[in-house]
Amino acid sequence: MTLPSHEVADLGLSRAGVRRVAWAERSMPVLRSVRARFAEEQPLAGLRVAACLHVTAETANLLRVLRAGGARVWLAASNPLSTQDDTAAALVSEYGVAVYAWAGMDTAAYDRNLVTVLESRPHLLLDDGCDLVNTAHVDRPELLEGILGGCEQTTTGVIRLRRMSAEGELRLPMVAVNDTRTKRMFDNRYGTGQSTVDGVLRATNTLLAGRTVVVAGFGYCGRGLAERFRGMGSNVVVTEVDPVKALDAVMQGYTVATMDTAAPVGDVFVTATGNRDVIRREHLAVMRDGAILANSGHFDLEIDLNALDALSVAVDRGVREQADEYVFADGRRLLLLSEGRLVNLGAAEGHPAAVMDMSFAVQALTTEWLAKEHGALEPGVADVPEEIDNEVARLELAALGVGIDTLTPDQEAYLNSWRP
Repeated sequence: MTLPSHEVADLGLSRAGVRRVAWAERSMPVLRSVRARFAEEQPLAGLRVAACLHVTAETANLLRVLRAGGARVWLAASNPLSTQDDTAAALVSEYGVAVYAWAGMDTAAYDRNLVTVLESRPHLLLDDGCDLVNTAHVDRPELLEGILGGCEQTTTGVIRLRRMSAEGELRLPMVAVNDTRTKRMFDNRYGTGQSTVDGVLRATNTLLAGRTVVVAGFGYCGRGLAERFRGMGSNVVVTEVDPVKALDAVMQGYTVATMDTAAPVGDVFVTATGNRDVIRREHLAVMRDGAILANSGHFDLEIDLNALDALSVAVDRGVREQADEYVFADGRRLLLLSEGRLVNLGAAEGHPAAVMDMSFAVQALTTEWLAKEHGALEPGVADVPEEIDNEVARLELAALGVGIDTLTPDQEAYLNSWRP
């Protein structure tokens, strides 16, 4: 077997990667169902797909679906800390994916790998954080030729795409996979909530009961964080800039405060806003000794790392795995997790496979839809068709053995008529 082009840490890890991928597959019945149909119908035959995604076992199962559907796939990592080297090896040697990813790569290698997968001249993009789209538009616009469209699966990425579209700069149709009801409910809320708590616990082994946890942002991810930390017995404080979201948090029983107010009283801080400088110099300067800093937003900009460096007189790198201790002149110590990158993927394993089953099923079905309907789409941000979202939910319910009611003809008629 001729291996696809690749740059990974060690192909010798492939066997362990196959075992990891198979373990994740056990919890991904919806994706298995989609893969079986794709293998029969070949909806992606002849298409090239470039992806910038977390290189994990769950992602591997998504790419297996695309390969079963006839696509050739090139993959770059969307986060150097989340790459599973054994999964990367298995994707190359067992599943025929061209992979350019290894754990701990530097920024230069990260950027180079994005260009490499774009140089495959893809027809479709699968993006995470808008990095592929941004690289193609800003650095290598000639590589946009031939790209039919793509999918974006993160809140941060959709925000960037909508801004590009509003400024007339987006030259591709991109589908906001992140904005589906199943993605927001299952992935953002339950997945991010559980995996972030998991990351904090793995990195610190701290007791959360009775601690004050400050959650920055009360979007879908922030709600999941707040729920899970409260479930662990924490006193949760929410910070927000959106008055409606802040009111929602108040009505759910959370304390809502400004970051200025929360900074001196928090024991654990977790950001999930999609914005930058949420925790700034003035906040770091008043935090209590031993405060833990973690981020669940896509980019490592939510905590002002330059200010953290400037305020510290010493740094103990790796005081625990995925934890760096910053010492201030007055003796206070702040603990930064996963270098300020996604803590749920840096310090833990990301979302459970059962969560990614639904998110990646939406991704796969949307890729199929794009392959068929791209000619009818204009450059800009499009929504996932509602029938795809509903189909994924139906498949998941069937896998869980859950039945739901259907509307009777009279109910259908009533809902579709304004007459008494």
